[in-house]
Amino acid sequence: MYIPAHFSAGDPGVTELLAGCDAADLVTVTPRGLVATFLPVLYDPAVGEHGAMLAHVARNNDQWREPAAGESLFIVHGPDAYVSPTWYPSKREHGRVVPTWNYLTAHVYGRLVVHDDPAWVESMVRRLTDRHEGGREPAWSVDDAPSGFVAGQLRAIVGLELVISRVEAKAKLSQNRPDADRAGVVEGYLAEGDTAMAEAVRDA
Repeated sequence: MYIPAHFSAGDPGVTELLAGCDAADLVTVTPRGLVATFLPVLYDPAVGEHGAMLAHVARNNDQWREPAAGESLFIVHGPDAYVSPTWYPSKREHGRVVPTWNYLTAHVYGRLVVHDDPAWVESMVRRLTDRHEGGREPAWSVDDAPSGFVAGQLRAIVGLELVISRVEAKAKLSQNRPDADRAGVVEGYLAEGDTAMAEAVRDA
């Protein structure tokens, strides 16, 4: 990933991005070429030196069957949005401004481990469910479904674990603009109701 120094995301920002990631693109190099699947994910910081990304894929999806050559990759997407030059006070001063795009992203590399094991898959599915049902009222539980039905659903999926070897992360959030322009970008996002991007630019 091309990461200019002023757009490099620090360790706390990377951890926050991975912990908050709900889904990501899994990319593997296989004998038949590149294969990619968009998957719900969980970040588990307790696995290995750098943590792991946990996911599951449909058994009928051949990506898990194809041996991955070298490192595999999860592409994690944080918030992203257009930046209008009209938000910059410098536009009114000299006009030498252009549109751009702000975003947070990480490329998470590692060794892909396939878990064709009902116990591992069930544990991961329960954790994934608890994450997304937490705080809902009423909350759905895996135990709300008949056990035989759940067993059948679990047989239809395969677990995946990317044991992380390295992470390249980029936070392009107007850090290269003057203070007044950054403030204008925050105001622009707030005016459009995009509080996530406004907060990300403010925090950067």
